[in-house]
Amino acid sequence: MPFSGLTTFGTAFLSKFECSQMPHSLLEHITLVDTPGVLSGEKQRTQRAYDFTGVTSWFAAKCDLILLLFDPHKLDISDEFKRVITSLRGHDDKIRVVLNKADQVDTQQLMRVYGALMWSLGKVLNTPEVVRVYIGSFNDKPVNESAFGPLGKELFEKEQDDLLSDLKDIPKKACDRRINEFVKRARAAKIHAYIISHLRKEMPAMMGKAKTQQKLIDNLAEEFGKVQKEFHLPPGDFPNVEHFKEILSGYSFDKFEKLKPKMIQVVDDMLGYDIPDLLKNFRNPYD
Repeated sequence: MPFSGLTTFGTAFLSKFECSQMPHSLLEHITLVDTPGVLSGEKQRTQRAYDFTGVTSWFAAKCDLILLLFDPHKLDISDEFKRVITSLRGHDDKIRVVLNKADQVDTQQLMRVYGALMWSLGKVLNTPEVVRVYIGSFNDKPVNESAFGPLGKELFEKEQDDLLSDLKDIPKKACDRRINEFVKRARAAKIHAYIISHLRKEMPAMMGKAKTQQKLIDNLAEEFGKVQKEFHLPPGDFPNVEHFKEILSGYSFDKFEKLKPKMIQVVDDMLGYDIPDLLKNFRNPYD
């Protein structure tokens, strides 16, 4: 099982992590991961015993598709759900939104519900692109036609077919996605090297090291800007400033490695030549 990396979240999480195996042909290609319900209202104040957002981020980085589930009666995005959605940044192409139990409201109410959902998501996702929303009643019961009539039933069936085709495409796209993830990590490693070497270069030779280090951490966003301008790097590839600050506080900058241009050149050659050649010769085994 590919879950050994979850041991870093401790026994508090592992004691709640369960796995179930079923004899089905679809499950030979797909693993479904279901998260516990996101807390809202008063329940948010009772802290979970493990890092819920961290676990979600771990799965988000490794999965092929992320389904965010809503129903017409629970459209509010709680603080915990907001943190979870924020932790999915960088994986926007994997996110699909499912508006479930849509046959529990009539057509007019559904229009209002859909508009309210898009408005709520727009505030949290912060992307100009409109996220794909599947509308339907995804269970084994027949659609409630009394609320929508035959047109509503046809819409729900089309939406369900679209969602299922998205799920069926996962094995086909998995190989491409692995290469994309590899490229993403290579670019992140390259930017990491530039940042680390820049921070070391800014450190004094003898006196006032601790003071300078703290000043660099406090003004990390400005330092990122300097690195970006000096090496003409895209700002979207830089890590989260606040998260990077937390990690840096446990290290001594003067012990960081110097930049090795030859190694950067090797990564650039790999991204510029080797990966495109690999994609040209690559044949999808599922086609």
